[in-house]
Amino acid sequence: MAPKFGTSGLRGLAVELTDELCARYAAAFCSQHGNNGRLYIGQDNRDSSPRIAAAVAQGAAEAGMSVVDCGVLPTPAMAGAALKAGTFSIMVTGSHIPADRNGLKFYTARGEFTKADEAPLAAAVDSVTLTGAEASVEVSGDPASDYVARYVAGLPEGALSGLKIGVWLHSSAASVVIPQILEGLGAEVVLLGASKTFIPVDTEAVDAEARADMLAWTKDHGLDGIVSTDGDADRPLVVDDTGAVVPGDILGPITARWLGAEAVVTTVSANTMVDLMGAFGTVSRTKIGSPYVIAEMEAWMASGTGKVAGYEPNGGFLLGWDVSGDGRDLGQLMTRDAVLPMVAVFAAARAAGQSLSDLVESLPKRRTATDRLQDVPREASLAIVEAVLSGDMSVLPEGLGALDGIDRTDGVRMRFSSGITVHIRPSGNAPELRCYVEAASDVAAGRVLDETLRGLRKAVDQRR
Repeated sequence: MAPKFGTSGLRGLAVELTDELCARYAAAFCSQHGNNGRLYIGQDNRDSSPRIAAAVAQGAAEAGMSVVDCGVLPTPAMAGAALKAGTFSIMVTGSHIPADRNGLKFYTARGEFTKADEAPLAAAVDSVTLTGAEASVEVSGDPASDYVARYVAGLPEGALSGLKIGVWLHSSAASVVIPQILEGLGAEVVLLGASKTFIPVDTEAVDAEARADMLAWTKDHGLDGIVSTDGDADRPLVVDDTGAVVPGDILGPITARWLGAEAVVTTVSANTMVDLMGAFGTVSRTKIGSPYVIAEMEAWMASGTGKVAGYEPNGGFLLGWDVSGDGRDLGQLMTRDAVLPMVAVFAAARAAGQSLSDLVESLPKRRTATDRLQDVPREASLAIVEAVLSGDMSVLPEGLGALDGIDRTDGVRMRFSSGITVHIRPSGNAPELRCYVEAASDVAAGRVLDETLRGLRKAVDQRR
């Protein structure tokens, strides 16, 4: 399958992201969007990323651009630096998808690449003529250093003092900067699980082995929690003091409340705890993917709503205003970020004199369990969703109660009289079928998730 656009950039098998193809995309992108003559390039720790980054630099040269090579760093660090410089950027990353895949994330001088930008770029690629132009490359570590300073200087001094926090390093692009940020805010940091092999961490579907490791680390080291990210560090993974993963759609509302947001934008797959908290004047929902969240945030901002925050159930957080006061001095960052939510939830718990698990327990009792079936062709996923929409509920377990409502914004999201919600959708950037379950407890959500995944697997097998 040829590389294609998903919910977040161009994705495909690394072997299909050839040097020529990547150079063409980079040259076409550079020719289409306003800039100051320089393209910022970052990358994650996949084996294929250095090769693809070099091809992107060559493509920039074809368009007459010089290149700022930011090396391995979090996507929001690279994007934020480029936005500050008034220019555009490309991140070489496959994010959380398997190691044999990779991708390109594009950022214009105004911010994240939108769905409206995709078709013109794809159309322009075929018209690019490569001449073998030599790239002019400036290597800079400033974006990563500036990203650390953003949080150490921009959040209350000692916000994490007295806390002992583990960092699961694995192969994250943030394995250097996150320990520096936590220590800069006063935490004692314990480094855990570094890997020279790329590990595709999906913060919405943390596997059983990783959960067991983090539970053991929490107990063995007496930790107040553990933090980590996906591959390119725009999605956080947070574990509380009991060793339990705190889902992104809990991290988001805590962070937004701690910052003083007036309005929140999230996706249709996020759990309803944010509505029940009563902390926000407006809660708006979109299709899944940061471009949709950003578009809705911008609409609210244009209407005069000042303090707008956005988040996704994968944990990525978007800051729509300049935060100031109470020791905070953070500029707007309209791209998905992992560091702000992971710091904010621990800071909020500490300020309340609570452990993170106690803070989570004090929130409305709506909990989400998520996972996915991998290696499922998109056509099979779409067929299953259509079958459910047509009334075939055979993939679901018994005991959910009467169907109270269906939301078709993205896949099919079903609300039942038992208070349980089941959401099924194809992934936008990988051959995966995703499932989200919301219930009153982690146990109930997990049970329904397991049973639904068994039903989905049976349906997939029947279509092979």
